[in-house]
Amino acid sequence: MSVSAHNPPPAAARQPAVLTDFDDTAAVQNVAELLLERFGRPDWTAVRQRFRDGALSLKEYQEITFLDIRADKIAMQEYVRSRACFRPGFAALWQYCQANGLPMCVVSQGLDFYVQALLDGIGLPGVPVYAVDTTFDDNGRIAGYAYAFTNPDAPELGNSKAVLVQRFQQQGHHVFFMGDGRSDFEAGTVADTVFAHRQMAAMCDDAGVAYIPFTDFAPVLDAVKRHMAGVLA
Repeated sequence: MSVSAHNPPPAAARQPAVLTDFDDTAAVQNVAELLLERFGRPDWTAVRQRFRDGALSLKEYQEITFLDIRADKIAMQEYVRSRACFRPGFAALWQYCQANGLPMCVVSQGLDFYVQALLDGIGLPGVPVYAVDTTFDDNGRIAGYAYAFTNPDAPELGNSKAVLVQRFQQQGHHVFFMGDGRSDFEAGTVADTVFAHRQMAAMCDDAGVAYIPFTDFAPVLDAVKRHMAGVLA
């Protein structure tokens, strides 16, 4: 699905918006897998393999494995803060965006509570998070999920990062997007400036989608500054 803003301003006149994936991108680790390795059901890797083989969607894989997780919210958030970290430059990019009135957010197919745990852990609780909304029962165990930004043409896949990219574009922004996986490629095909690594980079190569290799957030900050100075990224 591709939706363009009506008569968008020239690229040089559009202020940046920075959208980044979380697991394996903003975070060095795949935080979902850290939690599943520590608290998940014994056969969670078999469920993951079914996802990797294409038998399950990411939404299905995640719902199956996390509903059976053997820990409450507090324990999982504490574990995330003790084991995970952000890539270098994340905080500096956020501070620059804040100082210049630019939107920056985390866009994830993962679960909101573990993304928020790591943001809280580094003292950046105000970073907007667009992820799967997780509900908990009275014992703090995961009870269900909600998806706030699905593609109307494929709601069964859960949240769509491309939908969010297009929302910011419709508001007049030049979207910088960072990602690493299959769920990020859809966003990479519509974002204005793409930073990709791992599986997403390979998919961009195969599809002829232009991207900048992603390792950390320093090059992203440089590209955003260049755009603000009128040098198109």
